[in-house]
Amino acid sequence: MSQTIEVRVPDLGNFSEVGVIDVLVKPGDTIAIDTPLITLETEKASMDVPSPAAGVVEKVHVAKGGKVSEGSLVVTLRPEAGGAATAAAAAPAPPAAVPASAAAPAAASAAAPRSVDVLVPDMGNFTEVGVIEVLVKVGDKVELDTPLVTLETEKATMDVPSTAAGTVEAVHVQKGGKVSAGSRVVTLGGVVSAAAPAPPVSAPVTPPAAAPKAAPVAPPSPPRASDTLPPVSEAGFSTAHAGPSVRKLARELGVDLGRVKGSGQRGRITHEDVKAWVKAMLSGGLQATGPALPQVPKVDFAKFGAVEIKPLGRIQKISGPRLHAAWVNVPHVTQYDEADITALEGERAKLKDRAAAAGVKLTPLAFVVRACVLALREYPTFNASLDGENMVLKHYIHIGFAADTPNGLLVPVIQNADQLDLFGIARALADLSERARKGTLKGSEMQGGSFTISSLGGIGGTAFTPIINAPEVAILGVSRTQVKPVWDGKEFKPRQMLPLSLSYDHRLIDGAMGARFAVYLSKMLGDPDALLAGLP
Repeated sequence: MSQTIEVRVPDLGNFSEVGVIDVLVKPGDTIAIDTPLITLETEKASMDVPSPAAGVVEKVHVAKGGKVSEGSLVVTLRPEAGGAATAAAAAPAPPAAVPASAAAPAAASAAAPRSVDVLVPDMGNFTEVGVIEVLVKVGDKVELDTPLVTLETEKATMDVPSTAAGTVEAVHVQKGGKVSAGSRVVTLGGVVSAAAPAPPVSAPVTPPAAAPKAAPVAPPSPPRASDTLPPVSEAGFSTAHAGPSVRKLARELGVDLGRVKGSGQRGRITHEDVKAWVKAMLSGGLQATGPALPQVPKVDFAKFGAVEIKPLGRIQKISGPRLHAAWVNVPHVTQYDEADITALEGERAKLKDRAAAAGVKLTPLAFVVRACVLALREYPTFNASLDGENMVLKHYIHIGFAADTPNGLLVPVIQNADQLDLFGIARALADLSERARKGTLKGSEMQGGSFTISSLGGIGGTAFTPIINAPEVAILGVSRTQVKPVWDGKEFKPRQMLPLSLSYDHRLIDGAMGARFAVYLSKMLGDPDALLAGLP
């Protein structure tokens, strides 16, 4: 009976239902180890799923445009003839004393040990990615898919797994270093070519298949931890600073990563942290207090009348947990103010023809973005982020703005907004907004924001509380302009007043600084000359 190898989607961190944007093989194709099989795309990056074994594609189980999650079946492989024969011959050889002598040399030569370099796989559009943990050392024996190093981009962490079983002869990276796709990670010795397909095989070759499955689970297996540990909060789990292999271990043990304090670099949670937390909980060293927040009761609404179930949209599924995490983890304070934009609106009307000649449409939002640039220069803390006990001051100003699209809310980012004049900002707003509505924005065009603006002025309202787009520390909400009577010291005059709602992270920004920023921003919006500076 011939063996088959099932290739499945590896651990994707906190992503699920990831889109398949390309299928790179078809039935009948002969492939080698690490041959890309399919390309997946999240909202942040794309990645290839490589083959962990060599063979011939018997069946492809996914289709372009479909969705996959961790563990989804990608392809079924048939090992190459030499590999299959070697595997069959190698299994019965040990018990047979005399008859095996003739077959042994053939098996040994077909499966001669060799050295293999494990390389960093394709990481989409990321280069120079930081190595935050090296998980093996020279002399370690590793199995197929054993995590070797952990990498971290600005958005996520990922483990680089071993593509073969063997002994680590050399480690070519170090903690704190940088790698790109194709960089050497380790050199493995004693690799037997026929052994590569064995771990994923779901056939009668039980000895090699059982080894990798038992290895990661063996240390923590004695207690059935999930029966005694507190329930897992998915919001806290999804935002925890941990790599895929740590998340997998935590899932197996039923550990809520949101409750575990990380001891790794920048508070990253390690395997040892998870195991130590479980031991402390089971020994009574920690108190299982239940979820951090009370759960909303589940209600059978059909008891009260007819209902309809509609699944959430893709963007809602992605943004919902992130908004919840930001609201729960960031202490929000919202400062309300009004800006007198009467002079600004007068200047905008004068510039209408000049802007049209330059091929741009001047909206109030362009002036607001320009005013925010000036305010962020004056108060750089609003352009920073928190990293543990440190403040990260950014020497760039990338301003995101909420764009209402048919598929939901997106936040395109105007890169280096401080280097653009008013017309340049207006041009960037129009271009990004149009492509957001068409769904053609690149993932990189929604990354790296340092401050966000959410404008509802075109819809209405007088004020609202915008949720901070963490890890940013502030967000500006803009409502609809209203004409109000304003006392100028002698009489009331009608003025166009723009409501502003500034939410900020109170861990980094106190109330006095928040009020000063809002006042300065209002002052800039009332000074068209300052906003028009640099305009040709």
